[in-house]
Amino acid sequence: MTAADDLALHLADDGVLVLDGALATELERRGCDLNDALWSAKVLLDQPEVIEAVHRDYFASGARIATTASYQATPEGFADRGLDEDAALDLIARSVRLAASARTAQPAASAPLAIAGAIGPYGAFLSDGSEYRGDYDLTRDEFLAFHRPRAAALVAAGADLLAFETLPKLTEALALADLSDELGIPAWYSFSLRDARHISDGTPLADVAGALDGRAGVVAIGVNCVPMGLVSPALDELAAHTTMPLVAYPNSGEVYNPVTKTWGPGESTPARLADLADDWRARGARLIGGCCRTTPADIAELADALGLQRL
Repeated sequence: MTAADDLALHLADDGVLVLDGALATELERRGCDLNDALWSAKVLLDQPEVIEAVHRDYFASGARIATTASYQATPEGFADRGLDEDAALDLIARSVRLAASARTAQPAASAPLAIAGAIGPYGAFLSDGSEYRGDYDLTRDEFLAFHRPRAAALVAAGADLLAFETLPKLTEALALADLSDELGIPAWYSFSLRDARHISDGTPLADVAGALDGRAGVVAIGVNCVPMGLVSPALDELAAHTTMPLVAYPNSGEVYNPVTKTWGPGESTPARLADLADDWRARGARLIGGCCRTTPADIAELADALGLQRL
């Protein structure tokens, strides 16, 4: 049985799995310079050992799924650094190998340890904050042509599932669902939000849930890189229109400036993942973790709050 099969069975039994937390901001915290259009993908080039160390620490903190350092890794982005497509795709595959090496170093666990190949939206490649606005338009075929090479590279390298993250557009998500079917690999779909009832391009969450509900290969749908205060009402909106498992991994509550590539104050009294996790579970979340500015310590507290065993 594959890790993806184990994961599906665990979720079908109403199990809850802890995801990892931030990768990029954790790499910055460990001294990596991410002031680059490639963002965390830059570290695949020059400090891959730090990526593996972060994966190891998240597994040890209670995470059961590692998301790869490929969110902003694309052949087009690497081409700007002088790399041809073969070299770029090998770096994308390296992101899976690093997570797999970190997994191999872990002791046996009662729940599955899986690797999710992270794929950010087209807006992430633009490196201008478009994943939080959705103000770009591509056809289905253009979305497929852009995403297919790296998705195929992640699958070929051994990713157990794909994580389509910070999606601001339903049209892009539907193209990615077709791509997931084409590649024969399950995936979760998590969206950035305009508010608690709409994703970033203004599409109602109700429409998102309805469009993805019941599609083969959809592991979960939900939200990521949003303030914690938006998670519960967004989960309620999704749960009203689907019975699929939900996924939630918000950021720390701070606000990212895509121009200066810095973080500033956000919510006046940011909560902790651990404080809200039981509420999210009650609202249907079965995959729970953290996004930007969350740390292995936050994930350890989250696992403890959910009563889940750490390695």
